[in-house]
Amino acid sequence: MSGSQFSILKFPLISVLVFFSLGLNAQLNWRNVDIDFAPLPKGFHVFKTMDSLDGKPFVAYYAIAGLKNKKLLFTTDTTYKRRLTPAGFYEKIGQPLMVVNSTFFSFGTNQNLNLVMQKGKTISYNVHSLPMRGKDTLQYRHPFASAIGISQKGNADVAWTYTDSSMTEVYAVQRPVESVKDSLNSFSFNKANFLTDNPVKDRFELRQWRMQTAVGGGPVLVQNGQVNISNNEELKFAGKAINDKHPRTMMGYTKDHKMIIMVVEGRNPGVAEGASLLQAAKIMVDLGCVEALNLDGGGSSCMLINGKETIKPSDKGLQRAIPAVFIISQKGK
Repeated sequence: MSGSQFSILKFPLISVLVFFSLGLNAQLNWRNVDIDFAPLPKGFHVFKTMDSLDGKPFVAYYAIAGLKNKKLLFTTDTTYKRRLTPAGFYEKIGQPLMVVNSTFFSFGTNQNLNLVMQKGKTISYNVHSLPMRGKDTLQYRHPFASAIGISQKGNADVAWTYTDSSMTEVYAVQRPVESVKDSLNSFSFNKANFLTDNPVKDRFELRQWRMQTAVGGGPVLVQNGQVNISNNEELKFAGKAINDKHPRTMMGYTKDHKMIIMVVEGRNPGVAEGASLLQAAKIMVDLGCVEALNLDGGGSSCMLINGKETIKPSDKGLQRAIPAVFIISQKGK
């Protein structure tokens, strides 16, 4: 586990330049750009950087919102066997304050591959069985997928989740669980519970995850305020792919109950080259995140504030159609 602990930073209502250190090789200056997306409600702000990251051109935005803010509603939306662009979701939902891409998905079926919760109900489920390749084509790996959720009281949590379409509850553990390999193309709750309660290994506890709103992705980037990437357990990226630079979407939360949603522009040579998962994790730690996770990136990365784009999408500048989004709305609007 690497990385260093940073104190939680208080963000002023009108900021000039907010400085964060990313270690010896990079420094980012974040500029408040609320005026570019006005009008914005109290307690919701937008920041931008165009500094270089480890000597490479870099562009990123993040939105920060108080989870305890009674005037903000944190929710999700999804589609069934079809996809919409973020702008399409924006119009469908009634023009909310913020829309951002979230889950990984299948281009073939247009379906989510991760958990989505809305109003306390599961509306999309994790894919827990991944077929192996080569000589092990009859073998499957069964990972627990990470997700970020918000409870009814406005408390956020990042956890490794188990879902089953035959069950109404979502179950989770608070530490990454090593995936199991077998010849079964399904993964039962009993087997999942056995893995987390195996006395031979460190004891985990699979408990009901009582969230009102949640979206899944992975891998987790930050745990206990430090860089700790759980890609080996979640099996999201093969080999050294975690070091590749791409557009990114990340979400995390701070000790003082602020939600941070970030998008990183990439695949734009000479302007914005993206970030590796390690760089993304360090950035979220520097912003004071206690926990944070990676969401679908690449051409999917897109965040709208009051309907306006932040980063330039990497698919020829066009928004990619996606099956699910995370949303922040103003109550009463």
